[in-house]
Amino acid sequence: MNFQPDTGLLGELSFEDMAQITLDAIGDAVLVIDPEGRVIYLNKVAKTLTGWSDSDALGRSVDDVFFVIDGVSRHRVKNPAQRAIKEGQVVALALGSILVRRDGSDLAIEDSAAPIYDAAGKLAGAVIVFHDARQSGSVTQKMSYLAQHDYLTGLPNRVLMQERLTQAIGMAKRHQKHIAVLFLDLDDFKQINDSYGHAVGDQLLQSVADQILTCVRSTDTVSRQGGDEFIILLSEVEAREDAAHIANKLLAELSTPRTIGGHVINITPSIGISIYPENGDDADSLLLHADMAMYSSKKSGRNTFQFYH
Repeated sequence: MNFQPDTGLLGELSFEDMAQITLDAIGDAVLVIDPEGRVIYLNKVAKTLTGWSDSDALGRSVDDVFFVIDGVSRHRVKNPAQRAIKEGQVVALALGSILVRRDGSDLAIEDSAAPIYDAAGKLAGAVIVFHDARQSGSVTQKMSYLAQHDYLTGLPNRVLMQERLTQAIGMAKRHQKHIAVLFLDLDDFKQINDSYGHAVGDQLLQSVADQILTCVRSTDTVSRQGGDEFIILLSEVEAREDAAHIANKLLAELSTPRTIGGHVINITPSIGISIYPENGDDADSLLLHADMAMYSSKKSGRNTFQFYH
């Protein structure tokens, strides 16, 4: 089968026209300079971000059009395109770089520059590709949040809990305080999923997460470890009685019947408690001992709590 090129509108365009259309369609700003450092091309995004038009920018020094400073010191940084030409390789701007637009306003940017060579291998200039750093920042923040939080409840996950527990141990050590770790597991949760379906089970977990948060201080951390397991970190408590008080609040709150998806659901928790420094001086030991105490609670009848001993 012989491939026939399109003879419609696109087929009538020159290579230069196609390149122009393509560069204007991409989301990044593109700025091209000649070997002497004069601007010879800007795409639409580059014009928008720099504030320069073709008529004013073309032929000017790149230092005028692409004026970049360090976001902390406010000192001007060496233009990446000129560095790319001098070094003959791709060059990236340092994080925190600021583009000073034509109207004098600041714009945080991320970029890289690369030398351009013609068909004969002769240096023809350099291209700068850059974008508004606020866009990638929001994406980065979102990805960071998702990496540290449970997708279902929005609570910190085991990674973030481990980090906060380690920090809490350090603070308690300095201030000579106690901390408590409560390991909470819902009794017979599998039966809820089997009887009413996973959608109801998920709503139950969300309801439980919200209720746990009402029982603790804003300085404490509640984490979902996975399944129906939750960890509560009580930072800088004075005595075991403080942890027992919170555990009793949790037992009373979570044991109250609730209606989910038209079903009246009764659920009870089993809770295990470990105390720093009596039951361990590192995160892994405290979590393990709270987990062991929780299983002791289950064996002793459920809907109760026990301290590790």
